[in-house]
Amino acid sequence: MAHYRSIRDLDWPLLVITLLICAMGVLQIYSATRGTKYDDAWWKQALWVLAGLLIMWIVAQIDYHTLLGQAYVLYFLSVASLVLVLFIGTTRFGGRRWIGYGSFHFQLSEFVKTVIILLVARYMTELKTDRVEGRDLLKLGGLVAVPMLLVVKQPDLGTALTYLPILAVGILLAGLRWQYLVVLGVILPLAVFVGWRYGLKDYQKTRLVTFLDPGQDPQGSGYQVIQSRIAVGAGRLWGRGVTKGTQTQYGFLPVPHTDFIFSAFAEEHGFVGVVVMLGLYFLLLMQIVQNAQMAPDRSGMYLCMGVCALLLFHILVNIGMVVGSMPVTGIPLPLMSYGGSNILSFFLMLGLVNSVRLWRFVS
Repeated sequence: MAHYRSIRDLDWPLLVITLLICAMGVLQIYSATRGTKYDDAWWKQALWVLAGLLIMWIVAQIDYHTLLGQAYVLYFLSVASLVLVLFIGTTRFGGRRWIGYGSFHFQLSEFVKTVIILLVARYMTELKTDRVEGRDLLKLGGLVAVPMLLVVKQPDLGTALTYLPILAVGILLAGLRWQYLVVLGVILPLAVFVGWRYGLKDYQKTRLVTFLDPGQDPQGSGYQVIQSRIAVGAGRLWGRGVTKGTQTQYGFLPVPHTDFIFSAFAEEHGFVGVVVMLGLYFLLLMQIVQNAQMAPDRSGMYLCMGVCALLLFHILVNIGMVVGSMPVTGIPLPLMSYGGSNILSFFLMLGLVNSVRLWRFVS
């Protein structure tokens, strides 16, 4: 019975690695916010991690096939919630992205990521052919495009882009004819042009252009990237030490506990600390891949690889963003950046991975 074997069969290496990354995040948030108006952020983050562990445990006890069976229901509820956010959501930092009451606000678009993973996994599992046909590509692409466009409307381009790697990995694993790749190669540049011309706001266009040469506007749109690069370089080999980073402690580095937490961490822990952190992320990704390989069926494999693709996308884009190799998109560093919605959504996904693992033992 899975109920009696669940504790022993839980993916403990994955859990330990996850908690180590979270611990580094809490420590860095404490250092980055000490003496500021956000000085209570570190213990709030610790509480979110504890809540995330509970959510992960609950989700792990649910047969992932049950969740897959409700994928379309969850999808339509997610779309409805995103529409609701546009009308009654709370506006912060120029975007209407949150919904809640009092001091508790959640970014629903973060939780939609899990629904997209379930949706893609179910659709790909139910394919009647060995490869993805054009009609399937259009149907699934259209389903993913709807929540993407609603999130872009908030506006939150960064979160909207995170839905794409989930779709991409599902299609690649299922198999795609080369003819469709050629068609996508033609359509994507056209879509980018249309999005640039009619979809993006002026500040989003400025972000995309400025990352190529932050020095064009060092006091404006290029300021974040310039200060971030300085912080990363200042860490050298061993770092300046906890609470001793000048860029972080003197307020030169913007939002060092959220989107730019990697820069603050690099300044205070140096090259060695960054290698350790990236090593933990690599081990976490490999542990998820191992669960995908051991999944009892294709749907479990798609779930695990969807989580892996999303996690990898977040890591690559966030680190690329803070070192100036990619535009500033506001994508947080998983399990480290401050934010309850982000933390809870990733623990929710890790609960799915553990569900795939645990239900291997159920005949």
